Amino acid sequence: MSGFSLSSEPFTLLRDCNAVMVPQGEVITLPAGQIGYITQALGGSFTVYVDGNLFRIAGDDADALGKQPPEPIEVAADATDEDVEKLAWDQLRTVFDPEIPVNVVDLGLVYDLSLEQTAEGQRKVYVKLTLTAPGCGMGDILVDDARTKLEMIPTIVEADVDLVFDPPWSHSMMSDAAKLETGML
Repeated sequence: MSGFSLSSEPFTLLRDCNAVMVPQGEVITLPAGQIGYITQALGGSFTVYVDGNLFRIAGDDADALGKQPPEPIEVAADATDEDVEKLAWDQLRTVFDPEIPVNVVDLGLVYDLSLEQTAEGQRKVYVKLTLTAPGCGMGDILVDDARTKLEMIPTIVEADVDLVFDPPWSHSMMSDAAKLETGML
């Protein structure tokens, strides 16, 4: 990956900001005043190019880039499990590998999603997620991003996201839209 292109947006950090190095997954702090380029802004998080390296900045830190954080999710008081499950799938479609401009659902990385009602009328969601390559350094970051975004849904009190490798992922699991976006169709 060349880092940035003519369509990348320059930025100067407005405050210190946590960032995750791509693809290593190491968390660092980028200092206020750091300059760079936003190379991808998908799903509420940002991939930035700084001094020859790629980093992922979470949506909660959008203000450090001069951007707006994602809007809170609303759920109707009479929402059914089906309504909440649809929202859960929609939230998973906001989880992106920082190096690939396709969400984890369309990449075929989500193997299963199920909901369970708690005795208090809340919900737990269970997800099986895989990676395009077992050694990907972003695995823990993608799992945490999926968990965090699912737990943003009102009535979901817990998201259990398991990283699995069986069956092994292959290109055939991608949606046609994902194949088209990545040049594989």
